[in-house]
Order: sequence, then C-alpha cells, then structure tokens
Amino acid sequence: MSKKILFAVHDWGLGHATRSLLLIRALLDRGDAVTVLMAPGPGMDLLRAELRGACEFIEERDIPKPFSRHPAIFYLRMSLGMPRVFALFKHEQKLTEKLVAQRGFDCIVSDSRFGVWSREVPSFCILHSLRQLVPFRLRWLEREVERGQWRLLRGFAQILVPDAESDGGISGELGHDPAIDWGEGRLRYIGPLSGVERMDVPQDIDYFFSISGVEPHQSMLTERVLAALPRLRGRIVVTLGKPQHAGEVRTIDGAQVHGYLDRRAQAEMLNRARVVVTRSGYTTLMELANLGKRALFVPTPGQSEQEYLARFHRERGHVWSSTQRELDIPRDLPRAEAARGMPRIGSAQSVRNFLAAIDRPVSAPLGADAARART
Repeated sequence: MSKKILFAVHDWGLGHATRSLLLIRALLDRGDAVTVLMAPGPGMDLLRAELRGACEFIEERDIPKPFSRHPAIFYLRMSLGMPRVFALFKHEQKLTEKLVAQRGFDCIVSDSRFGVWSREVPSFCILHSLRQLVPFRLRWLEREVERGQWRLLRGFAQILVPDAESDGGISGELGHDPAIDWGEGRLRYIGPLSGVERMDVPQDIDYFFSISGVEPHQSMLTERVLAALPRLRGRIVVTLGKPQHAGEVRTIDGAQVHGYLDRRAQAEMLNRARVVVTRSGYTTLMELANLGKRALFVPTPGQSEQEYLARFHRERGHVWSSTQRELDIPRDLPRAEAARGMPRIGSAQSVRNFLAAIDRPVSAPLGADAARART
C-alpha cells in the first residue's frame, strides 16, 4: 500500500541532497507519494533537476550557516547562534505537525533536520554523526553535546545510521561507540548509501576535481585548483559544482572544466578517474568506498566532521589529505596516488534496509515517550 511521505533534507552542501535522492527515488519507484521539505539553494536545485516534477517541494529555511575563512570564527558564530537554532527546531516541529494534519502524511523521513518529526506519525532521522567532535577533543564536552543531540532527537522513532555496524565502518567515531545510551532499538545501521554505481568503463581520467562546499570556501578551493592546472600533467576534468552553470564547459590549460555535472555525469567521472580530489563529506566517502577509489581530501575549514574523516582515512592509508590552507596540489597528488584507496563497502542492500526500517510497525510517539521517561 502506497504512503504519503514528507522527506526533509538538510541543506549544508550537496551531500545530504545526493544521498536523499537515492532514497526518494526508491520510494517513488514503489509508488509512494513524496513531498520534499528543504531550504532553497543548490541542494534543492539538484533535487528539482534530478526528480523532474516527480515530487512536490516545500521551501523552508534551514539552520544558519556561520561559515568563515577562519575555523575559530566559525565555532564562535555557531555557539552564538545556538538560541536561534533551537528556536528554528521548535518552528520546524510545529510546522511538521501542521503539515501532517493538513495533508495526511503517513510517515516522516528527515535527513538531519532535527525539528522535522511528528507525534502523530512514525518519524525517522537519517544521521551518520551520532557524536559531534569539538575543538581540542574535550571528551566531557563531547559527551554533553551528544547528550544534547540525543534530547533533540527524542521525537524520532528510530535513528537510521547510513554505515556498516561493525569495525568502525566509514564514519569511525562519528557513527560508532556512542558515549551515552541511546535506548534499546533506537539506533539502526542500514549500511552506506551511495547513488554512484560501479561502471564497466576504462579509468582514462588521471585526476577528477570535484569542487563543492559552502561559500566562501567553495570559491577559495576553485581558485587553488584553477591556479594549479598549468603545473599538472595528464588528462584532467574539473567540475565547479555550480548547478546554475549547468552546461557550461571550457578548456583551461588542457583541462576540461565544467560549471556543473549532473548525477549521471558525476558518477561516470568518478568511475573513470584514477584519483579524485574532493571534500571529505560523508556522502562523498560513501560513494568513493563503493568504488574503492584513491582520493585527495580537502576538508572544508571549520567543519570538524570533514576534518576528522579526512584524518581518519589518511591515518589508515586509504587516502591522502591536506588542509585547504596548506594544499599544494602538485605535491599532494602523488601522495594520493600512493595510497591504497578507500576500502570497498557496497551499498546495494542499504536501500532495502531503509525501506524495511520505515515500513516496520512503530508507534509514532515511541521515541518521544522513551526519551521523556529517561530524562
């Protein structure tokens, strides 16, 4: 029996949109009606372009993005903005209840939008970062931050973790060995989610630069990449990650530079490339793990999660990584080529695990009641 599903997507970068796209398509393929709630921006542009009218979209602002050229300023802005963030979560929850009452949604799926849940219907949160890493890794503070996140998520029936359950998976500490007890059955590991399938194509591209992220860092990385092109040899393809410039292509110092590549073209380039230069966002890691690729990671400054993931996989010899400030592309590319590559962790079963999870009979307020009883 088909369902009416409200699917909320976080809009920091394109990673949440791309992994949500895989799940939304699976829901549509089985006959569900999906309404996407998301802030306007590149992520929504991507989903609109890929889904081509198959879903209704509701535009709703997301939490503020306090990004800066300097990580310390990012953390300061984030801390000062928390009252506004909490107020937005309350607004989201009230809006969600209103939408459920008006439109008769049967289920809520939220990719990391903490306020989009309902007391009336089962609600599921997709979240790979159970733990939030703080500057200087103060364990007591990380524990308190995790406890606060657990409270914010109390309205969800289950937290669906897109990673393997054992051996640290792809996310390492972020998604494993939580510091607190999240409750019996609240965490469900569904496996990595990668919309990029392995293709039977030659690896005829030496370096594929996939530029993404939030401003000003996206433009800063673009400048570094374009400036390095005259010093590089081999076949090179660059995508600037600008959906508004789709179709634009030019040649710069022998490299093919695209304004934007859609998901199909991006997947082909990832398959054809020997080395991928990209941010270390979690969705990107899932895609590269599905392909077992070598990579040079350049985490977005101030995003502790990306910085941790780049370090985690570099220390294990899977990839090479560099901070954006210290990036020297001609120097760092040979080091990336010498790495073993991301461990291959397939995602074919993950979508089926997701569908099974949201179809499992649960009482809508199960998560909220359990959390209140433990508070």
